[in-house]
Amino acid sequence: MYDTPVPQRILKKKLADTALRLRQLREELKVAEEQLLHFQEEADEARLRSLVSETPLADQKHREASKHAESMRKHKGSLENQIKKIEVLQDQYLDQLGLGDE
Repeated sequence: MYDTPVPQRILKKKLADTALRLRQLREELKVAEEQLLHFQEEADEARLRSLVSETPLADQKHREASKHAESMRKHKGSLENQIKKIEVLQDQYLDQLGLGDE
């Protein structure tokens, strides 16, 4: 790969775009964390109802609630991974601009 210098204005634009995307992802992560908490509580309640009532319907509701919680857990993990990748990219842009940790 070529190591030709990228003009600073382009790097600054990329850095601004990266910062914006990070803010968006962090907001999405906050929402996902709140939703995950809700779905986990719902799954826990459904599990207790399933244990107490021992009916097929209660067991089905527990499984569905658990699936929702697991799906949100995966979504939250995906957001966290995206944030990590973009933070690395942001660090690279800062280094190229000479603004990184030295």
